[in-house]
Amino acid sequence: MSERIPKGAGALLAALLLCAPPFYLDAFWLRIGLFSMAAAIGAVGLGLLTGAAGQLSLGHAFFLAVGAYGYTWLAGEPGPGLPTALAALLAVLLAGAAGGLFSPVAGRVRGIYLGVATLALVFLGHHVLLTADSVTGGFNGRSVPPLTLGGFSFAGDGSSLVVLGVPFGGEERLWYLGLVLLAATWWTARGLLRGRPGRALTALRDSETAAAVMGVDVARHRSAAFVVSSMYAGLAGVLLALAFRRVVPDYFGLALSVDYLAMIVIGGLGSVAGAAAGAVFVTALPLLMTRYADQLPLVTAPGAGDGGVGPTEAARYLYGAAIVLVLLYAPDGLAGLTRRVRARLRPAAPSPAATNRPPASAVRAKEPTP
Repeated sequence: MSERIPKGAGALLAALLLCAPPFYLDAFWLRIGLFSMAAAIGAVGLGLLTGAAGQLSLGHAFFLAVGAYGYTWLAGEPGPGLPTALAALLAVLLAGAAGGLFSPVAGRVRGIYLGVATLALVFLGHHVLLTADSVTGGFNGRSVPPLTLGGFSFAGDGSSLVVLGVPFGGEERLWYLGLVLLAATWWTARGLLRGRPGRALTALRDSETAAAVMGVDVARHRSAAFVVSSMYAGLAGVLLALAFRRVVPDYFGLALSVDYLAMIVIGGLGSVAGAAAGAVFVTALPLLMTRYADQLPLVTAPGAGDGGVGPTEAARYLYGAAIVLVLLYAPDGLAGLTRRVRARLRPAAPSPAATNRPPASAVRAKEPTP
């Protein structure tokens, strides 16, 4: 009788492995992990909207900016100077409120029309970030106040913290905050997809008419999906601001929204794990190519000015090619490809007829007929 692996053993092992990097990796790799976790949170939210509800959005960067600048203004000076934990919560709610203001449009418009409508949010938001100097700091942006919970600072600037002989600075402390936020995002998103809201959104994506016949309120579920996706983006914006330590308007442009669409397409539409995997790929690739630009062919270091391809552009070419390959050979993304590989590697279960068949020696020979 074969031994069965406990159901939560894989999740526990993954959690233990993810807790180990601050003890072994330097600040560069921890920053990549932080940026990837923030991107994964935002990609999961966009996956709920586009993958589950079937709503195209090109305005995800706007809601990330609302979360990042909302936290910076609410917790900083000039600003109300609220406790940083309260400011982070209010920033997420502020992003949800911004999504709620736009939700009537999201509830009545779909497809490319909604994509164009959300595209206007990016340009409008970028203009506001540049002109509202008293709130956003204008072109130069603003410094981000460090998060403090119960007297514990995630900046690591004031008091030295040593754990098992390893000094814990800002990156090490934020690593575990990012893990907690990503785990909460993962758990809530999977709960939404497996519950009644997820089934309603899936029915809405497959056939709006059939969903309406089954009693699904089309406009209300579309609007709710947009608000939830905006709150996930706001949370990602808060974590990004804490990781960057300074927010500038040029980061929250159209290119960022396109990056998030690339994440969920490469990872697999409608899959939480796929969105996280796509986020890691799209976020880490340009950072790695920047670090190792002098060792890569046809790639020049940033600022070299010799007419070569920079690491950021080269990374976009690569994951653009990845999108084409996914659309041609794996339309369900990395998540679907992983499922198919696991299904092929899993040993085939014997059929009931084969298991109930008596051994050959026990089968009575057929008597000859007269």
